[in-house]
Amino acid sequence: MESDFRRPTTETDPGSPLGEADSIAPARSSQSEPLKYRHALLVAVSKQVQQVDTIFCHETGDDYLIVVERDGKRLFRAKLGLSETSAGPRPAKFRLKDGSSEEPRQPDEFVELARRATRIRISEQTSPEGRRELTEMLAGYQLEDKAKTVRTCRYCASAGRYSPITTETAIKDDNDWICRDCARQELERQLSFSGSGAVTGAAKERLEELMLEVQDLERIVNLLKGRLDPDLTKFDTISATTDEVDPVRVDSLNLHPGLQGLLEDRFETLLPVQSLAVENGLFDGDDQMVVSATATGKTLVGEMAGINRVLNGKGTMLFLVPLVALANQKYEDFQDEYGHLVDVSIRVGASRIADNGNQFDPNADVIVGTYEGIDHALRTGKDMGDIGTVVIDEVHTLKEEERGHRLDGLISRLKYTCEQRAERRDEYQGAQWIYLSATVGNPEQLAGALESTLIEFEERPVPIERHVTFADGQEKVRVENKLVKRAFDTESSKGYRGQTIIFTNSRRRCHEISRKLEYSAAPYHAGLDYKRRKEVERKFGEQELAAVVTTAALAAGVDFPASQVIFDSLAMGIEWLSVQEFHQMLGRAGRPDYHDEGTVYVLVEPDCAYHNSMEMSEDEVAFKLLKGEMESVMTHYDEAAAVEETLANVTVGGKAAKALNDRMLGDVPTKHAIGKLLEYEFIDGFEPTPLGRVVTEHFLEPGEAFTLIDGIRKDAHPYELVADIELRDEDR
Repeated sequence: MESDFRRPTTETDPGSPLGEADSIAPARSSQSEPLKYRHALLVAVSKQVQQVDTIFCHETGDDYLIVVERDGKRLFRAKLGLSETSAGPRPAKFRLKDGSSEEPRQPDEFVELARRATRIRISEQTSPEGRRELTEMLAGYQLEDKAKTVRTCRYCASAGRYSPITTETAIKDDNDWICRDCARQELERQLSFSGSGAVTGAAKERLEELMLEVQDLERIVNLLKGRLDPDLTKFDTISATTDEVDPVRVDSLNLHPGLQGLLEDRFETLLPVQSLAVENGLFDGDDQMVVSATATGKTLVGEMAGINRVLNGKGTMLFLVPLVALANQKYEDFQDEYGHLVDVSIRVGASRIADNGNQFDPNADVIVGTYEGIDHALRTGKDMGDIGTVVIDEVHTLKEEERGHRLDGLISRLKYTCEQRAERRDEYQGAQWIYLSATVGNPEQLAGALESTLIEFEERPVPIERHVTFADGQEKVRVENKLVKRAFDTESSKGYRGQTIIFTNSRRRCHEISRKLEYSAAPYHAGLDYKRRKEVERKFGEQELAAVVTTAALAAGVDFPASQVIFDSLAMGIEWLSVQEFHQMLGRAGRPDYHDEGTVYVLVEPDCAYHNSMEMSEDEVAFKLLKGEMESVMTHYDEAAAVEETLANVTVGGKAAKALNDRMLGDVPTKHAIGKLLEYEFIDGFEPTPLGRVVTEHFLEPGEAFTLIDGIRKDAHPYELVADIELRDEDR
């Protein structure tokens, strides 16, 4: 065994006490570690130290950690101990490090290594006394010119890695500096202990990006503790834009006297988007698709056209929205604004309505309804009378996976119904169609598909500053409280205090947040009665409330002059918001007559989902929404959707079903759908069978229908049937 550790000879300098090849060959050892492995390591090192680029010295206790590098790669580590002599500090011990073990070497071997090195670097973390001692030792061998103190990563130095850092690459950690790689690892470790769930994907990338930008690890970690650091939370600013439009004077409109007087009492001139609509044939009966940002007045475009036609005897006005909550709110608004001029009714689903228990009146002047409510009337053969105006609010719903095809089908069936009635009645001239949306990615294409004139107004009257920060469910309320107080304590140049809309995903959460806010706040959702909602609207308008807390479901109907919007949640019920919905909601921040700018805060709970059917987490959704381009609005059909809409078209149009399919926006595989309807025995020729009629009247997909049929045949309890359908939906 002794021969294994015999110092090898070298032709380079056979008489030297430290030859080129044997400069750090092993001394004898009695340690129990496997000798073959250690010998192999030391022989490899012996061959490598003929040339050394860098020796890195870092103080560890009473000794110094030595790292030897060549070509940017570490050759080995060692421990150096100095002692004071009459000539000054000199190497007293030198040990090669291999994991936790150490191999003693002759102290002079360090001196030879230092002579061969191109440069010697001493860590800035080494104490001033340590740096002085090392410099004096090197000066004793005329090597001080090679030595320089450098800033290095603390973690790398402690781990035996030479990692110099510069002002541009250093990341502050407490009172020290570390490299970017160690900062990323430390951030990940800190996040795992933050209690905010796993931070991954886009959220992690965002935090790393911010850390590299501000070069301060602690500031980033503090974001997860609810610290509001505007420089870090700011995501971007949406600039203000204005389109020059000559306003139309209200007294020049020449509408029905009842409506004309009402409008003149409220306005002198119309808003830009309203003026554009009037100038492009609104009161000439032209179909229009109006695309304009939230709170720019596009809803009044539909109201003016519809009410004017009603009062002039040109037929009923339908105002259609996607949700029952919005229908109820719009019904109340119509009653409040126009109830003295017209009769207003409401149609939601197939059930009775919420206006004192009265049933839907198809002969009313104005019918506010959900898409499904009006579609149910068509599918069940109800006479809708002379329809003079159809206003489709939130027309971008056409792109939604579950509801888009139903709106597409409704538009086709309703147009067919109006056209058939116009053929039978000379005095009926058909309907004018007004489509409204704040957010459409392909407005020209969609307007063309709907055979309407595009009225597009791209004004953003005030800039919106968008922020994103991280907090768990309980921490969110604390952050919201701070933001609400800060806004309400600030007055704009127009003399108005900042007020906040907080969007969340449930009515219960609305009440929870509003109770916990220190400044005056109120919940606002469809579960409140009309009187209470109007009281909240009044108080907010008179600046008696600092905030309202509402559900995402009411986003389209909320019309508060708020300077700030906070997203407590990015979900609507158990579904994540779409880019369109998100932009519509954040567009509520900032009104030109009240505020200098709008502010939006997105509060993100990492690794959070509100239902097990949600595939993404809230942090992933947040950056998808913030970075997302406005999606194109177009309807897509799978087999189930094609079968459902074709069955509805057969029920309403009979042999005209193919023509109804062909006029729909999406490509409907009619032949395939008819084949399936015949196979399922939902139709007989071009008539629905009794089973088919039940299926279409209840908006059932084929799979749901067969689940119910199987359950009924097995005498299953109704609860079991509902559970089976829910489980089926989750499995899709």
